[in-house]
Amino acid sequence: MRKAFVVLALGIFAASTTAFAEDAKPAKAPPAAPKASSGKKYGTAGCGLGSMVMGAEGSQILAATTNGTGSQTFGITSGTSNCGDTSGGEASTRVYIEANREALAKEIARGRGEAISNLSTLGGCSDPQAVGVSLRKNFKSIFPNASAPTDQVSDSIISTLRSNPVLRCEKLS
Repeated sequence: MRKAFVVLALGIFAASTTAFAEDAKPAKAPPAAPKASSGKKYGTAGCGLGSMVMGAEGSQILAATTNGTGSQTFGITSGTSNCGDTSGGEASTRVYIEANREALAKEIARGRGEAISNLSTLGGCSDPQAVGVSLRKNFKSIFPNASAPTDQVSDSIISTLRSNPVLRCEKLS
């Protein structure tokens, strides 16, 4: 019985990975990928190993999962893995917010996470945990609705980080 279960489980795993692989291969040439101001190509999952493997038009769920292994943090801090200008400051922070809007929305609602930690690094903030708390308190003003323009979301996040002197976001001053 146990052997049959293992064989069945492996068969299901093989079928599901084949389905994912077929989803990741476009039937025709994809349209030109959107570019961030850094000139790098990535989809809604942001930069990192996942964006390099899947591209902007590939499965963003698989790209985000791959990025979640730590490759995105490494790419952002080292400037590799399809992650553009990582010197920090307002321009880099805006590009990061644009590329990671969905992940940031989820993490800001919780008040913690890797995307918030990366945002803190780009802004030169002293304490990522305090950044998460501050952003969470201001969630409704940052994301007034699901269709709020990205520029408005970026402005609200940066304004929140600048307005709290405890955060000491030196690269956003």
